[in-house]
Amino acid sequence: MGLAVIGHPVGHSLSPQMHNAALAELARSDPGFADWRYHAFDIEPGGLPAALGLMRGRGFRGVNLTVPHKVLAVDLVSALDPGAAEAGAVNTLFLEGQGWRGFNTDGYGVAAALLEEFGIGLKGTPVVILGAGGAARGVAVECLRAGCAGLWVANRSRPNLDALLAHLAPLARGVEVRAIGDGRTARGLPAGAVVINATSAGLRPADPAPADLEAFGGAAAVYDMIYNPPRTRLLAQAGNLGIPCANGLGMLVHQGAKALEIWTGVPAPRTAPVMRAAAAKALGY
Repeated sequence: MGLAVIGHPVGHSLSPQMHNAALAELARSDPGFADWRYHAFDIEPGGLPAALGLMRGRGFRGVNLTVPHKVLAVDLVSALDPGAAEAGAVNTLFLEGQGWRGFNTDGYGVAAALLEEFGIGLKGTPVVILGAGGAARGVAVECLRAGCAGLWVANRSRPNLDALLAHLAPLARGVEVRAIGDGRTARGLPAGAVVINATSAGLRPADPAPADLEAFGGAAAVYDMIYNPPRTRLLAQAGNLGIPCANGLGMLVHQGAKALEIWTGVPAPRTAPVMRAAAAKALGY
């Protein structure tokens, strides 16, 4: 049975190591998983429709999507899970009949990671999201669905920020959603906010931090969705300020385990520990 991740680039992805380790573990107790394999394919954006058609024809059961395909794929699926429809982005596809159903497990991954790392649930918690791309959408929608105490979004590109705020407005369900510009000034934020980096700033050593944490006085925790390198400039500043912080390994693991649950029916908490061990080993943690 075929599973895969599609991205461009995709060589850095740890999904194959995580999923194949989980599938091998499942096969020990259920021989039905013995022939399941997870692959990685580097596909440029223009080639995504043909790639999904080919994989459908070859009977792939599920696909993960990473940059830059999460938003592009929304128009290529035959059905959308409600959470993915609200996010306007998909990271998991499941073959149903002759078409793909799209899901977004990024929000679940962040929520599970925050609970695991800090003991913080999204309900009743003020949240600051840095970024306005596809990853930020999934997290923002999860925060609103969970009933966060307020949502503040910072992004250096104002058009992208405005587009995200417009997308979130009908989904707010009474939760205050506000822009805070570029993340350098953030007046009016309540104490106890969780700051989540959903930008790519930090992937390269020379990258500046996506925000100045001193602007978020009294932050309860900082979560950087980047997991490699394990300590970005944002996390280093959080450590210097004494703010509890964690990188994105937990999110990576939990969103992957949730995707595997969609494809196999095996509850995500059962496979998450195996996935975490495989990812940590691959990263040399």
